[in-house]
Amino acid sequence: MDKPLKTPPPYAVASVDNALRIAAMLQLEGPMTVTEVAGRLGVAGSTAHRLLAMLVYRDFAVQDADRSYRVGPVLELAAHSQSAASRLRAAALPHLRRLVDLLDESANLTVRTGRTARFIASVESSQALRVGSREGMVFPAHRTTGGLLLLAELPPDELDALYAGPRQDESAARPDPAELRAELERVRRNGFVVNDGRSERGLVAVGVPVRDPDGTAVAGLSVSMPSIRYGKEELPRLVVTLKGAATALEQTLRAD
Repeated sequence: MDKPLKTPPPYAVASVDNALRIAAMLQLEGPMTVTEVAGRLGVAGSTAHRLLAMLVYRDFAVQDADRSYRVGPVLELAAHSQSAASRLRAAALPHLRRLVDLLDESANLTVRTGRTARFIASVESSQALRVGSREGMVFPAHRTTGGLLLLAELPPDELDALYAGPRQDESAARPDPAELRAELERVRRNGFVVNDGRSERGLVAVGVPVRDPDGTAVAGLSVSMPSIRYGKEELPRLVVTLKGAATALEQTLRAD
């Protein structure tokens, strides 16, 4: 059974959201200071300090001798400052910022692990009505722009194996196999994805793949916007701009 769309809770708790965002930042980016955390979240230094103190108390973070914070025992198995994901994120951030400058819409970089897609980098638009940061969030791969781009790269047998198993299993997202195959064929044919409300109602995202020097797709690069600001006449410009950013990022990856 497929999971419902991911939507914000009706009574969001800002402090919890900020604490989770800090945990994701430490996991993806490595050590950070109180000042850096406060700047990223847009909160006072005292607020950032209190959030970090609670993460330390619960072993999600530890404070080093230089007073910076890094992941604690709860997260350290999944966090390596020189991991492929962190290197990819570091290489992508300047290109995401350039995309936001060009399009004034939020930009994201997504990777896939199994049937899930994780946003490893986000840069928000400056517009008042915008798509917020998805950094650190995990969605079913077939519901995200980047996830669809990366699923489209799989050989048919690998795709079938990925979603094999009884349909009664509700612990994992299970798209309809025929619908998914048809969608992925369109992705391969077009070379891009238009995601209209798949992961969250009222949002549209457009994305293209990012390839490593061997030509393997390693991530999805996308821009997302409120659906009221998207028009089909904008699609060619969005795709061309995204492909230019993806090419620039691929050149950066080759140079590393």
